Amino acid sequence: MEIKEYAAVLWKRLWLIVVCVVVVTFAAGIYSYFFTNPSYQAFSKIIVNKSKESQLDLNEVNLNIQLVNTYKEIVLTYAVMDRVVQKHPELGLTAEQLMGKINIGTVNDSQVMTLSTQDLSYDNAIKTVNAVASVFKETVPTIMSVDNVEILSEARIAHDVSPNPILNVVIAFLVALMLSVGTAFLLEYLDDTVKSEADITGLLGVPTFAVVPVITREDLVPQDQKLNKQNVEGAPYATVNS
Repeated sequence: MEIKEYAAVLWKRLWLIVVCVVVVTFAAGIYSYFFTNPSYQAFSKIIVNKSKESQLDLNEVNLNIQLVNTYKEIVLTYAVMDRVVQKHPELGLTAEQLMGKINIGTVNDSQVMTLSTQDLSYDNAIKTVNAVASVFKETVPTIMSVDNVEILSEARIAHDVSPNPILNVVIAFLVALMLSVGTAFLLEYLDDTVKSEADITGLLGVPTFAVVPVITREDLVPQDQKLNKQNVEGAPYATVNS
């Protein structure tokens, strides 16, 4: 197909494309603004620092950097999460649920760990991540026999991270546009009816010498009968008073 043929297909199915895009985009906007609950994300930062009994040196820093990966695994264990559940029953979460809610991020060659969580409640997001950070700090000396974890910053605010109505509407628009255009070309591909001389030439590979037009019932009436009917209908008439 040439560009003109592609354009002709899109123009032919333009109504379908417009309807699909408008309906899907409008529905996505309505759903995002009125039928979704906001989700909040809170962060708490922990630093793996030198132990209180030792002096700072390069080897100690390198050791702490290596310990970060170990501590990332320790946070998401029952040794920590069970204590969080026991000390903070107001959260209403089990150890398994806490493991699924807490995310841990680090930067290469950094001693800082970032704990984050998402919750539908603004307050619970802050309380949960701070509770895990606090209990982890208390638990590390028991597990590792070293006290080198400090809370760098507690979560004080939570950020509204979802939904993003504008992003949802843009994504819905693009998806609807792609699907509607694809549907238009699919319908054109499945339509094997012959509609023009070009279709015949392309199908049979031979030129078209004549075209038989569509014949209606009126076309079957003889021409002289048509003329007589027109003369009768158009003839003048007079009124005779008795």
